[in-house]
Amino acid sequence: MNFRLGRHGRFADRIGFRFAFLLAVALLPLGVISIVQSAAVMREAAARSEAALTGETMRAAEHEVRLIQRAQGSAAALSQVIIPLLDDAEAEACEDVMAAVQRDSQAYSVVGYIRADGMMTCSSAEPFTFSNSELVTTALEAMQPTLQMSLYGPVSKTSVVVVSHPVLDGLGNLLGIVVISLPHDALFASGNVISGLTPPVLMTFNRDGKVLTSSVGLEHVEDILPKDRALKALAGESDLAFTAATSAGLERVFSVVPIIPGTLYALGSWDKSASNWATHGAPASLLPALMWIACLMVAWLASERLMTRHIRSLRSAITAFSSGSRSVDKHDFGAAPLEIRQLAEAFDRMTDTILHDEAELEDMVHQKEVLLREVHHRVKNNLQLIASIMNMQMRQARTPEAKGLMKGLQDRVMSLATIHRGLYQTSGLTDIRTDELLSDIVRQVVNLATGPGRRIEVHTEFGDLRLTPDQAVPLSLLLTEALTNAMKYAGAAEGQLPRLDVSLRRQGEVAAVLEVTNTVGTRQQAAETIDHGTGLGAQLLSGFAQQIGGHVEVTDTDDIHSLSVTFDVRPLSDAEARNATATAEAES
Repeated sequence: MNFRLGRHGRFADRIGFRFAFLLAVALLPLGVISIVQSAAVMREAAARSEAALTGETMRAAEHEVRLIQRAQGSAAALSQVIIPLLDDAEAEACEDVMAAVQRDSQAYSVVGYIRADGMMTCSSAEPFTFSNSELVTTALEAMQPTLQMSLYGPVSKTSVVVVSHPVLDGLGNLLGIVVISLPHDALFASGNVISGLTPPVLMTFNRDGKVLTSSVGLEHVEDILPKDRALKALAGESDLAFTAATSAGLERVFSVVPIIPGTLYALGSWDKSASNWATHGAPASLLPALMWIACLMVAWLASERLMTRHIRSLRSAITAFSSGSRSVDKHDFGAAPLEIRQLAEAFDRMTDTILHDEAELEDMVHQKEVLLREVHHRVKNNLQLIASIMNMQMRQARTPEAKGLMKGLQDRVMSLATIHRGLYQTSGLTDIRTDELLSDIVRQVVNLATGPGRRIEVHTEFGDLRLTPDQAVPLSLLLTEALTNAMKYAGAAEGQLPRLDVSLRRQGEVAAVLEVTNTVGTRQQAAETIDHGTGLGAQLLSGFAQQIGGHVEVTDTDDIHSLSVTFDVRPLSDAEARNATATAEAES
């Protein structure tokens, strides 16, 4: 994954990111261990919560269990008390006993004795026959205490829980059963649960998995029972707690408590949040993940404060210095780590050394330029002196041929003097501006060749071209020779001025073209200007062209004479390299 940041590089290449990434990798095993341990602790806490709910279920069902157990005890006691009262003569006394038990409890709807033929003859209510009652038939056939539920009691006309106990004679023969009917709505009272917990749905069921009571009514029982577990399978000898989905698709926590093992069981159906009261519903991975993220943030902030901000400051200083800025601001790295402070100190020493060396180099270059200018100036003066001596000698010449030769030689010497004067006036050791140098040469040659009796129209066009001295000097001599020849033969039609065009322009990437063009006319030349066809000018032009690596092309028409030289411009680095070598040899 690449996060682009333009010239600053990718986000993933930064120190803070890499440091945080490495720390994250280093902490990953600890994070995994923490998550596993946290999950184990959460599971243990959930198991303890579920176990705690088992006790809460017992506490919530305490009132109901107490009533049922009291009814079972009362039924067992009556099964022994009423045997002497079963005679017809004692029927009234039997009914009084049953009525007294009902009055004492105030929770029983019916207390009675049912004979083996299904006839209830002694009870707190009116006599009633249960010969067709499945519930009574089951109790009679059981020959032991039973606990059953009836949605509609035929005597009480309401939902009841029926507690029965067999009545046996001395020989163990079944005489009948004692039944105590508990109204469903009298069984439940507000139980005691942990503060803040939603009260559970409380149910009781027998060993056959038949629900006896429910705190939400028997018609809603199926919606809150576990979907994939039968109540009969939950009837065991020990407490049980588990989490399961109901038929309505809701997650609930169930706790099963044996009230009378093998007979009566209490089932509490709790809301799912009740089992997470100890952990507040936090996932096992939340705390390790938060700690992991906090470590990464601390690593990022630490790298930012200790390294990154100082490195950015140092980078900006280095970038500015490398871009040419020589105004080095002092940065405060007192709070930076030792390594960064040492790096900043090394950078300061480096900049001081570079600035000192640059100052010395500039001073040395300036001195060399002064010396070179002085050399060119002295050479120019010497050449002018030679030209003056030749002028004096030419005045003493007696033949026109001698004077012509002396005049041509004088012009070439003056051209060399002009070149050195141009080199003296131009700046730089390794490059020479051709527009400055060549313009001065054209002006000097034209001034020497013209006067009050002769005028010429001159047009120049020099591009911004820089040459090394190795090319600038031969090019200047070549131009001087070409101008000298052009001025000799320049002419024009009657009534017009001769025209001279001089240009230097680039051709392509590396080449340049020098072109000298003049109009041709007929005029009487002075005897001293006649070159006796020695071919010296052509030889000089060819020699100078070879020195600059070019070739000469001459084009003549009826009224135009054109000379062009095409050559490759040498890189200025060549002159810099030679200059550096010469400097090193001179210093050694």
